[in-house]
Amino acid sequence: APEQPGAPAAIAGQSGGCGVAGGRMTDTRRRVKVYTLNEDRQWDDRGTGHVSSCYVERLKGMSLLVRAESDGSLLLESKINPNTAYQKQQDTLIVWSEAENYDLALSFQEKAGCDEIWEKICQVQGKDPSVDITQDLVDESEEERFDDMSSPGLELPSCELSRLEEIAELVASSLPSPLRREKLALALENEGYIKKLLEIFHVCEDLENIEGLHHLYEIIKGIFLLNRTALFEVMFSEECIMDVIGCLEYDPSLSQSRKHREFLTKTAKFKEVIPISDPELKQKIHQTYRVQYIQDMVLPTPSVFEENMLSTLHSFIFFNKVEIVGMLQEDEKFLTDLFAQLTDEATDEEKRQELVNFLKEFCAFSQTLQPQNRDAFFKTLSNMGILPALEVILGMDDAQVRSAATDIFSYLVEYNPSMVREFVMQEAQQNDDDILLINLIIEHMICDTDPELGGAVLLMGLLRTLVDPENMLATANKTEKTEFLGFFYKHCMHVLTAPLLANTTEDKPSKDDFQTAQLLALILELLTFCVEHHTYHIKNYIINKDILRRVLVLMASKHAFLALCALRFKRKIIGLKDEFYNRYIMKSFLFEPVVKAFLNNGSRYNLMNSAIIEMFEFIRVEDIKSLTAHVIENYWKALEDVDYVQTFKGLKLRFEQQRERQDNPKLDSMRSILRNHRYRRDARTLEDEEEMWFNTDEDDMEDGEAVVPPSDKPKNDEDIMDPISKFMERKKLKESEEKEVLLKTNLSGRQSPSFKLSFSSGTKSNLTSQSSASNLPGSPGSPGSPGSPGSPGSVSKSTSQMAAITTKGGLVGLVDYPDDDEEDDEDEDKEETLPLSKKAKLESS
Repeated sequence: APEQPGAPAAIAGQSGGCGVAGGRMTDTRRRVKVYTLNEDRQWDDRGTGHVSSCYVERLKGMSLLVRAESDGSLLLESKINPNTAYQKQQDTLIVWSEAENYDLALSFQEKAGCDEIWEKICQVQGKDPSVDITQDLVDESEEERFDDMSSPGLELPSCELSRLEEIAELVASSLPSPLRREKLALALENEGYIKKLLEIFHVCEDLENIEGLHHLYEIIKGIFLLNRTALFEVMFSEECIMDVIGCLEYDPSLSQSRKHREFLTKTAKFKEVIPISDPELKQKIHQTYRVQYIQDMVLPTPSVFEENMLSTLHSFIFFNKVEIVGMLQEDEKFLTDLFAQLTDEATDEEKRQELVNFLKEFCAFSQTLQPQNRDAFFKTLSNMGILPALEVILGMDDAQVRSAATDIFSYLVEYNPSMVREFVMQEAQQNDDDILLINLIIEHMICDTDPELGGAVLLMGLLRTLVDPENMLATANKTEKTEFLGFFYKHCMHVLTAPLLANTTEDKPSKDDFQTAQLLALILELLTFCVEHHTYHIKNYIINKDILRRVLVLMASKHAFLALCALRFKRKIIGLKDEFYNRYIMKSFLFEPVVKAFLNNGSRYNLMNSAIIEMFEFIRVEDIKSLTAHVIENYWKALEDVDYVQTFKGLKLRFEQQRERQDNPKLDSMRSILRNHRYRRDARTLEDEEEMWFNTDEDDMEDGEAVVPPSDKPKNDEDIMDPISKFMERKKLKESEEKEVLLKTNLSGRQSPSFKLSFSSGTKSNLTSQSSASNLPGSPGSPGSPGSPGSPGSVSKSTSQMAAITTKGGLVGLVDYPDDDEEDDEDEDKEETLPLSKKAKLESS
């Protein structure tokens, strides 16, 4: 076996110290890991099992068997070949080459087990078990020279019925050795041996000689594993291929033979949707179909030893497909007829379905082409008018035809989205919006009848590719992004948003079934993508059409995923920190649906709760002044009691600081004087540089920008009532009941125990204040969440304090840690620290 530096140690190390799994076998001596060497010369673990050696009838010799300890399945079945070089390494490892570029290793848990198997191998090869390698390793070129001198070629037994067993053994014994495989392949080629074997196959079938047919199966399967193109060309020729398939019907491991030939001749029918005049092309199509059938259906699934030995078969099919695509592409008459019949209204439905399926398969074959050939392929289809043809097909009633057309369209979009964009912009100059290709695609997405909307998901992905600026071209003369997005928002966006607008005319969705919710979620996903990538196009559309207000109606959906999609859409808009958007949100009071959803969600600790808190936290952390003022002025009444996170109190603090600066512009300079006085260590005059340092520091610490009230909201306009007040009024009947729920804590679910902490007389607290307003949102009262007792950073640990715990109303309350009484008076302007009166206000669901 070839040297693998360092590999054995790694394998041996991985196998040591394992226990016996599952109690199947108590004999840990025979417990092994099976490894194979991959193309990168790294060892892959194939599984753990127990090894044994016994005579295997099928392999005609002593073999190594490894059965998986998990389920008893066969991990390894390897005949101990007399000519294979086995190596024993590090007392627990046996390594050998099973075939060319296919190395195996058994890593034993115990040395005793390794020694037992090593003795069996040496016994078969007639070697002394004391050796560490059973064969002398010879350089391959030297081995070839030696073999060439000693035996110029491999002599095959005469091709007779009585010698089939001998031939099968010869083929099987040649497979492990690359050199013998080469010689066997040459002998089979030179003597026309395959055709002689197929003649014997007819004799065996006539005589119903099952044993002979089983030998022929093994021989033909072995010839496949020789991996030779020259042999495949003989086997897959018109005169031989059906007999080869016939031989492979008689698998010895099956009680009955398969009926592959019957399927290929009677069931599978070749349909020429357009007559093919070239006989060579027709023969190539037949051959490719049959070889693909052999690979997929006839040949058994390759074992771990054989998976690298059928690469030539894959290549044979691949190059056949390339050849077929090339020959069809060059046949202009064929393609012209194809597209003419596709678009002809007189073509009947069955015929059109066959034509579309052919075109779909034709495009699928193109995926095997090299990039430059694929360019030429799609250019040919484009010149032939594939996009106008698809437009005609997509406008038809037949669902199967439309589905196949969608698949073809996906090939075109994935290959060259610019080609599709150029076509739809050109046709917009001549056609109405209703029949534009891109609008037909949107309509099919909206009208998908699949309950899971599989087709709609595919089409949404294609639309996203088409509107993605990342794959749009920019040249000196024109910018594709500007042109296409201008076209899309003018001609297509109203089609995309139609279901959304139709469903959100009231305060809640007019249709809220699962399929509608899924469709609206897909549309929102695309709109969210547009917000992120399309800047002013989508901004104008959202503000002019009042899209965000309509989207937020979906917050009232019974489907949580749809409500979250609506919230994500708003969060993406707020994330842009664009004042045009912010003024629109404030003017239309578009936080009301979010606050409603937050209050209706109650104490449930779920994704909705976290996502809403995160949105407000973003506004606080990023200090979006206009939105902060708007939220506090209009919704503070509803949010002031939420104290399991510091987000809302932090927003209030931000708001008060803004108002304070606005009302008293001299405050900043006063604070600067106080701060300078506080930091002086003696009466000396501050140097200019030091004073400048303090001024700069103060500028950094305090943001002096004034908050401009939204111009769209007159202060004294009595007609515009506080929207949340309306909301609260509508809930007035339930107010007392809700307050009771809010003030009580249920210990079920995620709610933390709630404690009131009082200190015994004479005991001073040095506990620091509760977690600051800068804490991130967490679970409502969940252990370890920011702002809850027991969470890291919420309180300083104090083991010296004695706490008397009292309960309120029979329920255990959250810990209330008062601020440090002896905090320095000079910390009067600490902006981020908030004491928490930790009332557990929300009941867990």
